[in-house]
Amino acid sequence: MTNRPLGVVKNILESVGMEIAFAYEDLVFLEHNGFLLQFTDTDNVLHVHTNKEADEAVINRDLSQLFTSAHNHDMFFSKGKVYTLSQRDEETIRLEFDEVI
Repeated sequence: MTNRPLGVVKNILESVGMEIAFAYEDLVFLEHNGFLLQFTDTDNVLHVHTNKEADEAVINRDLSQLFTSAHNHDMFFSKGKVYTLSQRDEETIRLEFDEVI
């Protein structure tokens, strides 16, 4: 199992005004729902998956800031897939990945 540097990711996010809402296994959900992060098998590489319903201009601005901050922390964030998120019931969400962006 790889070492997941959640503390470093938290610092990167906070440096651009973002916060972690929830981390589950290899996924990191943010306070806003425009994108989520996914750890890979490489310690310093994460995929950034974009919400299908997110405003593209806002996401592009946020991702630019996020990628720069990641680089400054010796991390690499790569564009991932498009996803949709829906509420299955009170305690369960459904996450579907659509396509590579």
